[in-house]
Amino acid sequence: MLLAGDIGGTKTALAILSDEGGPYAPLTQMEVHSADYASLEAIATEFVTQAQLPVDRACFGVAGPVFGGRVTTTNLPWHIDEASIAKDLNLKAVHLMNDLEAIACCVPKLRPVDVHTINAGEPAAGAALAVIAPGTGLGESFLTWNGQRYKAQCSEGGHSDFAPTDVIQLRLLEFMLKRFDHVSYEHVCSGIGVPYVYDFLGEVENVPENPEIADQVASAHDRSMPIIRYALDPHSPSKRCAATINIVASILGSEAGNLALKVLATGGVYLAGGLATHILPVLDGPHFLQPFRLKGRFSDMMSRIPVHIIVGRAALAGAAIYGLESLRNGA
Repeated sequence: MLLAGDIGGTKTALAILSDEGGPYAPLTQMEVHSADYASLEAIATEFVTQAQLPVDRACFGVAGPVFGGRVTTTNLPWHIDEASIAKDLNLKAVHLMNDLEAIACCVPKLRPVDVHTINAGEPAAGAALAVIAPGTGLGESFLTWNGQRYKAQCSEGGHSDFAPTDVIQLRLLEFMLKRFDHVSYEHVCSGIGVPYVYDFLGEVENVPENPEIADQVASAHDRSMPIIRYALDPHSPSKRCAATINIVASILGSEAGNLALKVLATGGVYLAGGLATHILPVLDGPHFLQPFRLKGRFSDMMSRIPVHIIVGRAALAGAAIYGLESLRNGA
């Protein structure tokens, strides 16, 4: 049996699966707040002990670059090592992969229920596919066709330089450069970026805010959550919260388009991650798609690229798919 995991900066999801049941039929699963534990080994040991199932191998999608079977998580103080996990849990095989590589592994096997399409487009057969995932941070990956199947490719494109596309974004960059030596797309269109955009709109653009909402945002452990909630609240929306999410969606659309251009992803672009699902109603509108398509002489091509939002647990399913296919018999 396989232990599969999606190890994120905010949450860790684990599942135990069998070869017979496949990647979408976990025998048992759990989700915890990552910061409540000292290590992945602590979470996995607790889960496997409680499950009392004969796990013999594991595959984890981890938010961070993996080198030589080791990874230091991007937004957690964890150092994860394949050999250490195998020893601690008495497993035959353990594989660590970047969480975006895991999501990419899931893309060719997505079910209709896992996807919300915001632009049907005209997918080109055998063309590259792009994946961009705003969660706690911003991840990017892509898939290439080798003549028989799609192969997932890793990337750390979310840490590339933020390039403003209008005067407000230019002022946002100036605001961010007072706080960071390097401003990446992750800083302005991910879970950690939402509060920065909110603060910018208050301090620089003087967008008003309801004092009660401002207090709730200021006191929240994760400030992005009340900002998103009040941005989408149909009864008592916040002008500053709504403007924040609109800017985040626009920057995300622009960078998704950049990624599509770089890998020529005419097969489709897939969005994943907690932020994408939380702000799906905004991504479904012009704030995302207009900057995605606005690429000069290539704007017509961009309008034909399908764009989908993955609403299921893509990284967990991808780790399960890779593990079940590649780690049989301790390989």
